[in-house]
Amino acid sequence: MAVRGILHLKSDALSRPFMKRFFLYGTALTFGGGGVIIQSSALVTSRTQAPLRQEYPLRPVRLITPFAPGGGTDVVARVLAKELSNQWTQPVVVDNRPGANSILATTLAAHSNGDGYTLLLVSASFSSNASLHRNLPYDPLKDLKSVTQTAFQPYVLVVHPSLPVSNVQQFIQYAKTQGDKLNYGAPGTQNQLAMEWFKFLTHTHMVHVAYKGAGLALTDLISGQIQLLFSTTLTIAPHRNSGRLRALAVTSIKRAAAMSDLPTLDESGIRGFNVSAWNGIMVPYSVEPTLIQKLNHDIVKALRSPSAEEQLARNGAQTVGSSAQDFLNLISLEIKNWTQVAKIAGIVQE
Repeated sequence: MAVRGILHLKSDALSRPFMKRFFLYGTALTFGGGGVIIQSSALVTSRTQAPLRQEYPLRPVRLITPFAPGGGTDVVARVLAKELSNQWTQPVVVDNRPGANSILATTLAAHSNGDGYTLLLVSASFSSNASLHRNLPYDPLKDLKSVTQTAFQPYVLVVHPSLPVSNVQQFIQYAKTQGDKLNYGAPGTQNQLAMEWFKFLTHTHMVHVAYKGAGLALTDLISGQIQLLFSTTLTIAPHRNSGRLRALAVTSIKRAAAMSDLPTLDESGIRGFNVSAWNGIMVPYSVEPTLIQKLNHDIVKALRSPSAEEQLARNGAQTVGSSAQDFLNLISLEIKNWTQVAKIAGIVQE
């Protein structure tokens, strides 16, 4: 099946000669054999593999999520945990481990026992971290295996209501008069890179402020400590409805069903801007293929339950339930794309 939620980079700015080499295309893409990283069997045998039991799971399963409660990733985690708990008749416990833009949680999961009792719900920051950090404490393509992409949703460009703007073009003109007075929040590295891409295309300047989770960034935005951010429809909806925040546009190429009155950035004059948030399940590399197949089957079944689809769709997220290979393709392509954006933005790998 086609992978959803892939970063799509396209702009009139591509006509600049020095930019042409930086862009890839792929809003709905499934790789063939070329370019896919082959996982060496030597790496598998170097680690301890737990035998696959006849009945899995026999005890509670931990679902690590790399952000604080209250954000879109946490919502997806809790919906999935509830569905899997019912299906398995074993508790699936959400373990929030925020910090270092999801690197702490990912490191914990990558170094966990490969018995299938530790799952990791990654976000798009998983790919963008690999673009920004040279020496991660794990290899994103060798220390973890993909299971399935769970969901995707667009970001929303949202501002504090005190800003004298009501649409994207008004905001761009206002931002150009503010110098470095505007601060944007980024609860993940994809949020940061998406905003840097926005800044590049609009010739504006805003100061980056990092957060451990979307809930924390939203709190500061509502209080006026920061002035704008990209956040998901899932987390923005209640604050937009209450009037505490003002939404200007969505980042997908098509309007979001949950906020169909909002234009896209593409409609608003930033041609080709198309970035979506996504989530997916990964496990330690030493988990056996047969168990990954079972996890894929059970998680896809959980995602396709009417209650899960309804809960996520109500807040703007769309369930996916991809194959493990399609999810790996998405991760690999986004690592490549975000690496290019980081170069354009002049962000040096740490």
